[in-house]
Amino acid sequence: MTSHLLFRDDPYLRKAPARVTGLTPEGGIVVDASLFYPTGGGQPGDAGWLDWDGGEVAISTAIKGEGGAVVLVPETPGALPPAGASVLQRLDWERRYRHMRVHTGLHLLSVVIPLPVTGGQVGDRKGRLDFDMPEPPEDVAALEEQLNALVARDLKVGEDWITDAELAANPGLVKTMSVAPPVGQGRVRLIRIGAGADQVDLQPCGGTHVGRTGEIGHVTIGKLEKKGRQNRRVSVFLSD
Repeated sequence: MTSHLLFRDDPYLRKAPARVTGLTPEGGIVVDASLFYPTGGGQPGDAGWLDWDGGEVAISTAIKGEGGAVVLVPETPGALPPAGASVLQRLDWERRYRHMRVHTGLHLLSVVIPLPVTGGQVGDRKGRLDFDMPEPPEDVAALEEQLNALVARDLKVGEDWITDAELAANPGLVKTMSVAPPVGQGRVRLIRIGAGADQVDLQPCGGTHVGRTGEIGHVTIGKLEKKGRQNRRVSVFLSD
């Protein structure tokens, strides 16, 4: 059964009710409407808690199940809510919000380094992108300054939707070589940073993002790492 993606409707939602539609053989909890983002696209699954009449369980992460279902993974084995139970989902909001800030920051990093992306990972307070970059940049400090200038512009971050066919006709929208865009559902979500003459980025993405770039805060670029003959890893760190 497909889970409704509440985090897609409102990434700032911290609590939400749901109904348990089933339990997996591994002890996962399937819900009809998920507040928790499931691991995917380089972004970790959300953590938090699940409450029901007579019980509570800590959720360590969420993963994608069969048929579009979201499965919540308990932190430790124990009592689980039965199928059909009404539950309250509570997000580890501070962790999720840091993921949102880092993820949007990585989109901006792909703006200041306009090279093909060969990999990436969103983390807690830090993230990284791997680039097809035969030679390292001459001035990392200048890149960091450009990145923070984009953050400081407090650009609006929004979403658009296009069809799979429209994406296929515009391959330039896809920056990431290692992760395929989320296609197959008939339409694809695009994350837009800035609008009109102020637009700086537009690319397919299924993750959670902040509403404005100013929320990211000051970021720093770490030491570049060489990963193979032409790949270089660039990491960014939140200031708080």
